Amino acid sequence: MKKLPNLFALLLGTAAAVTLIPGAQAQSCGRVTVANMNWQSAEVLAHIDKLILSRGYGCDVELVPGDTMPTLTAMMEKGRPDVAPEAWINAVRQPLDAAVQEGRLHYAARSLKDGGVEGWWIPKHVADAHPDIKTIDDALKHPELFPAPEAKDKGGVHNCPAGWNCQLTTGAAFKAWDAANKGFVLVNTGSAAGLDGSIAKANERKQGWLGYYWAPTSILGKYDMVKLDAGVSHDKASFEGCNTKVDCDQPVKTDWAKAEVFTVLTDRFKKTGSPAIGYLETRSWGNDTVNKLLAWMSDNQANGQDGARYFLKNNPDIWTAWVTPEVAAKVQTGL
Repeated sequence: MKKLPNLFALLLGTAAAVTLIPGAQAQSCGRVTVANMNWQSAEVLAHIDKLILSRGYGCDVELVPGDTMPTLTAMMEKGRPDVAPEAWINAVRQPLDAAVQEGRLHYAARSLKDGGVEGWWIPKHVADAHPDIKTIDDALKHPELFPAPEAKDKGGVHNCPAGWNCQLTTGAAFKAWDAANKGFVLVNTGSAAGLDGSIAKANERKQGWLGYYWAPTSILGKYDMVKLDAGVSHDKASFEGCNTKVDCDQPVKTDWAKAEVFTVLTDRFKKTGSPAIGYLETRSWGNDTVNKLLAWMSDNQANGQDGARYFLKNNPDIWTAWVTPEVAAKVQTGL
């Protein structure tokens, strides 16, 4: 019986030691499923979250495949996965807002603080040489600055590949701005690689280029491009009612909507009270940062895990503001 106090002390000592072991906080965070969505910016953000949540907060993190509609639908109906790091919510705003109002889901940080951006762009070297070109109307006054690849006497507006929604909206904008009567033709880029290649060629040869693109993307991290002002606000009813349709005969001038991009959490994970919630409610980055990271990933054929490690090693000034100094020190260990 005299040995029991010693055994009790040993157990107490072991329990105290466990609280000092990195990862022992897992009990306060637990198992977390994070959606690894199937586009580059979302993939790298999911891996950044995995590294910070696991190393910094002791969470047991599992990445699960995802995409916007299936992931958010599963979160609304089944409560899994726990985290959608980069949810582009414009297309699912109504049911998502309802789920948030009912307390089933919660908005955390704006993943992209600038939002997702769409529109017509020109190279920065053209914008610098012609400071009068600020809007789409301004650009359409100068077909000679944006020669079409196969019609040198015409200006070219580069379109999206067939089957993409932006092929319809760009074609509608081309009609709405009466670009044909201003000396322009629509340029069929054929594929994503063709569209990117046309931007690369124009920048490397210091030539003119005009067309549709979006951010954040790797090509805008590699080449300086300037988004033209539409000169009009977003007309949601006309945009969705005609400009996005195949049979839109009378499209209107309208800006593209800026996409709202949030991190979304399930109620179960929100209620764990883990300090990791504070990180997910703070973590937000700008399109310039994402563009540059995606450009590095593309140039180096890097996957999401590679990109996450590269970002955390090379951008402590950005991500350490998302966490406490203690968490930052844990994450930096072994990078």
